[in-house]
Amino acid sequence: MARIELGKVVALAREAADEVLAPRAAETDAGQRWPEQGMAALRRRLGGLVVPERFGGLGHGLLAVAQVGEVTGRACASTSICFGMHLAGSAVIAAKATPEQQERYLRPIAAGEHLTTLALSEPATGGEFWLPQTRMEHSRPGRLRLTGTKSFVTNAAHADSYVLSAVAADPGIPPGLFSCAVLDAGTAGQVWGEPWTGFGMRGNSSRSLELRGVDIPQSRLLGEEGDQIWYVFNVVAPYFLMAMAGTYLGVAAAALEEARAHLLRRRHAHSDRALASQPVVQHRLGSMWARVERTRRLIFHAAVEAEAGGAEALMGLASAKAEVAEAAERVINDALTLVGGIGYGQDSPLHRMLRDARAAHVMAPTTDVLRIWTGRALLDEPLLEG
Repeated sequence: MARIELGKVVALAREAADEVLAPRAAETDAGQRWPEQGMAALRRRLGGLVVPERFGGLGHGLLAVAQVGEVTGRACASTSICFGMHLAGSAVIAAKATPEQQERYLRPIAAGEHLTTLALSEPATGGEFWLPQTRMEHSRPGRLRLTGTKSFVTNAAHADSYVLSAVAADPGIPPGLFSCAVLDAGTAGQVWGEPWTGFGMRGNSSRSLELRGVDIPQSRLLGEEGDQIWYVFNVVAPYFLMAMAGTYLGVAAAALEEARAHLLRRRHAHSDRALASQPVVQHRLGSMWARVERTRRLIFHAAVEAEAGGAEALMGLASAKAEVAEAAERVINDALTLVGGIGYGQDSPLHRMLRDARAAHVMAPTTDVLRIWTGRALLDEPLLEG
């Protein structure tokens, strides 16, 4: 891929969203199907979005992730999160890629031929995904053995590689030496859990992964041993938060448009009065628009601030995901109120949007954790101290 400017990137995302994602969104949700066609369309157009240009990628960053996420989130939240996790995984691999990793992962990703994702969360540590319990040992010269369980792996059993974290378990190693590595799909010792059945986000194939003494080359290690915390706060969190913030901004924007379209076409038969002419309806819709727009501005500002290494980058990134979680939930609920019984029906897009949006609070870092991080950053307190 050759670099293309951001406006063209967004146009390509919109093309895929309109032609492939949106027509399949209801089916993806109802059938709990991983969105194969949608992911193929996005990968083909934008798979190398965050891969540096020198490896064939488009060389874009956080702002592009957020803006693409809004476009895809408007069409299908499940597909948007799946693609967002591919972008986050790609950014992690690219951050300190060795020449071998550049050829094995980054160039195929840039060519749209390789799908990656994150596998960081674990059942034993819940939302604190930066504290992995998966064990990493040197099994023999040049080889690493991974033992443990990952949970809620988006794109599970569909990705070509998985960016995971582990703690050193060799004798004599200081406790808490966390590292990141890339695991190729199909490596012996991987056991996938049951297919995902969720309240919302039903197409993201979020399954558990048991690692039963999985043996990988040491060359799959990302950066140096012990680099995981650096990756979490410099790459994982920024890209993960922007992918989620963009997605749920798209969901909120879609709900706003659903309500607006309903009000424009509905009239009361007994009075021939348009719903859109009622002041209370106008007031509520105006408030919804303002909530979406101010959240959009925060998200895009946070992305630009983080890309520039600004002093408020952490507060902006954390608050963007926290704010959009609350905004999406509120806007969709208001849309349901405006649309009435039609919107409350199971076939209504608002039904799916509300279920999808509720995941924004749950996906780590949770809203409460992000608020605490913002407060600690403002008070110069250590981020991870309890």
